[in-house]
Amino acid sequence: KSQNSKPEEIRILIVDDDEDFATTAATVLRNEGHDVHIELDTDDAAKSMEAKPPDLVILDVMFPDNHSAGFELAREIRHSEKGFKDVPILMLTAVNAEFPAFAFSEDDIDSEWLPVTAFAEKPVPPDVLREKVFSMLKEAQENTPS
Repeated sequence: KSQNSKPEEIRILIVDDDEDFATTAATVLRNEGHDVHIELDTDDAAKSMEAKPPDLVILDVMFPDNHSAGFELAREIRHSEKGFKDVPILMLTAVNAEFPAFAFSEDDIDSEWLPVTAFAEKPVPPDVLREKVFSMLKEAQENTPS
């Protein structure tokens, strides 16, 4: 790329039924210069990804109609034939606070069971969210052949 070309805007998809959280997270990331889109359920998120593929997905685990919808979407993304399998996924959840017996951590990340890139507990402070997103995007860029 020439030095005059504007860097491509990073598109981030936030998938979370908590609209207040999603809006706050979107504001934090838009302030970093990212193009952020919010979907409140996983079905709409899957359609949105097909229409305009994201560079990173921030995904909640539990949704009102399906407590494992986030896991299911993560697996769908990873096994997609549509070129999403390498999209970084940051999984956010309050499941550890609500169900301590299920406590998830980075150690549980697995290509089949929990096929995400990173994991954070909700509520995630804005500086932690910014740092996780920055490091995930940087790592994805370093792992992309140019």
